[in-house]
Amino acid sequence: MDIFAGCIDALMEPDTARKCHLADALYLAWKSGEAKVDGNAPVLPISEPGRPARPELVPPLQVPRRKMTTTAGRAAMIHALAHIEFNAVNLALDAAYRFHDMPKDFYGDWLKVAAEEALHFNLLRDHLRSMGYDYGDFPAHNGLWEMAVKTAHDPLVRMALVPRVLEARGLDATPAIVEKLKSVNDTKAVGILAIVERDEIGHVAIGSRWYRYLCEQRGLDPLTTFKSLLKEYDAPPLRPPFNYAGRRAGGFSQEELGWLESLN
Repeated sequence: MDIFAGCIDALMEPDTARKCHLADALYLAWKSGEAKVDGNAPVLPISEPGRPARPELVPPLQVPRRKMTTTAGRAAMIHALAHIEFNAVNLALDAAYRFHDMPKDFYGDWLKVAAEEALHFNLLRDHLRSMGYDYGDFPAHNGLWEMAVKTAHDPLVRMALVPRVLEARGLDATPAIVEKLKSVNDTKAVGILAIVERDEIGHVAIGSRWYRYLCEQRGLDPLTTFKSLLKEYDAPPLRPPFNYAGRRAGGFSQEELGWLESLN
């Protein structure tokens, strides 16, 4: 199996179950040694990955906010989390597909991420179904994939702004979401988010690893470069509260954590 061919097949697959299955199969093939890297394969531009007809995609500010104290409101929150994980499958597949000439371990790392994001999506979707809803029943936004398009030209920019900004923001938000879910006794969702948080710390760490690798290759200071990229690409602003323990475990240096503390 050629990794790049497998990634583009999974990336462009519109059916959620099939996409998740393909992502998982790719990682299993990698672990078994059946998957190969063909550095001569062409890289195609991808404006949009495969996705189902629903959910309806709207601007972020048009996604309605709902109260967690109602079943519909709690389902909307679970749906939003599932949508993030679905997009994360595409982002991980795209990272493994798009950036040739990286060390072999890079592809294994991002195939692992894709398989874990697929697991998260399926866990959240199953829980959503147990509540009488399904993925696609609520509107969602496309901000995560838009960042993939903006960073498609350079793996250093992608590693800086997707795992170390977007996924790290998820680490920051998780504790508050967990407390809300505990307040409405949704123990199933709390358990799922424990799995998600554990794995997402690993994903941020993978992003940090390859970001630092690329900075070293290019003779760049990681923190100075990170600050510059945030401005250049109009990344979502970094706002407290920050999950310092999660970010530290995710590969943020003490210097970077100190800088984040200065933003409080």
